[in-house]
Amino acid sequence: MFQLLAYLRFWLRSGNAHGLHSPFVFGLYTSVVRHTGSYKAYAAVEARRQQLLGSPASISVTDFGAGSHTGAGRQRRVADIARTAAKPRPLAQLLFRLVNYFRPATILELGTSLGLTTAYLASADSRSRVVTFEGCPNVAAVARETFAELQLRNIDVIEGNIDHTLASALAALNRPVDFAFFDGNHRYEPTLRYFEQCLAHRTENSVFVFDDIHWSAEMERAWEAIKAHPEVMLTVDLFYIGLVFFRKNQPKQHFWLRP
Repeated sequence: MFQLLAYLRFWLRSGNAHGLHSPFVFGLYTSVVRHTGSYKAYAAVEARRQQLLGSPASISVTDFGAGSHTGAGRQRRVADIARTAAKPRPLAQLLFRLVNYFRPATILELGTSLGLTTAYLASADSRSRVVTFEGCPNVAAVARETFAELQLRNIDVIEGNIDHTLASALAALNRPVDFAFFDGNHRYEPTLRYFEQCLAHRTENSVFVFDDIHWSAEMERAWEAIKAHPEVMLTVDLFYIGLVFFRKNQPKQHFWLRP
């Protein structure tokens, strides 16, 4: 019920390309968000999704985040994880297009799951380096199978609770975080803490993407706090995800756009 009401509020507030006065946001919206074509990489990742949806295997899952709306327990079928936890095709392909558009050299993903979204992030440019964090070793093992199946060699998987692994991984990067996808913990305090940790490693051109910003009242609060941060200059609310930019040569602006 919360998400339904949140969507109604979003719909009343949001718009489309008509009336957009920011050339940057107009180009992003028309060329990336509303892009309806296909890319060669899509087929291989979606074939792997179908494999996972048909998998008879079950694994024991350790969840360090806010949990699942489905009430799933520790012992879960891989097919159920692929159906309920993996990012749906339209959203995963939007992330691919964002990476393809901005061409980040270093990409962070907080929350690997079965590796489908990771594969989209890594497929956009084989020269990029994707560092992905997964708390559950058994889920990470399936993700590694995904990367091997798709022959993706530009991915580093870091296992363990992100609360304990993120800071050291960021310190070891020795390069800026050009693109970050936050999908590791759908709660207020961890979301803001991960944001602040990554903020110290961003550049003016970095792009941060937050998943499920209207998932709960707590996540909406976190999103509002991120928007209000003095270093955040521009945000785009697409309901399912929020885009954050740090571009300095413009006034602070917030957009609500229908995906």
